[in-house]
Amino acid sequence: MTHMTRMTDKRRIVTIGVYGFTAGAFLEKLAGEGVGLLLDLRQRRGVRGPEYAWANSLRLQRALAAADFGYRHVKELAPTTELRRLQYREDDRQGVGKRNRSALADEYAERYTREILDPFDLGALVTELPGDSPTALLCVERDPEACHRSLVTARLRAEHDLPVTDLRPG
Repeated sequence: MTHMTRMTDKRRIVTIGVYGFTAGAFLEKLAGEGVGLLLDLRQRRGVRGPEYAWANSLRLQRALAAADFGYRHVKELAPTTELRRLQYREDDRQGVGKRNRSALADEYAERYTREILDPFDLGALVTELPGDSPTALLCVERDPEACHRSLVTARLRAEHDLPVTDLRPG
């Protein structure tokens, strides 16, 4: 654990997906945790279908700003199109839809870690996080186990000793 992390004892991470939330419930969940900053880990910051139009980038940013949440797109932690397609092929092979996925493909997890997470300076990101409120990591999947954000938070726990809470609808 680094000295910098130790000094910021209120620093913690929550994760949240889009699926299963309405816009109001999403903002309430963030507020209930005292979140100050949301880091958007999506490559393409849109979600298909009218049910989730609220989560498309500009609408989401407006809603977050109106509710006094900070927002930052961390595209460098988003999976590449190639990696997303690899996961979709595995979803198809298993007969599950993206919204029903319960786990990441092994090859996806290994390649995301090697190609995206390993080269990324997570320590620099951690030093920029607010020390007085939790930071939320956002992607679309409801369950973190089915999303690359679980790989990011595993590293944040292991290397920066940051507590992580996964937020789910309901």
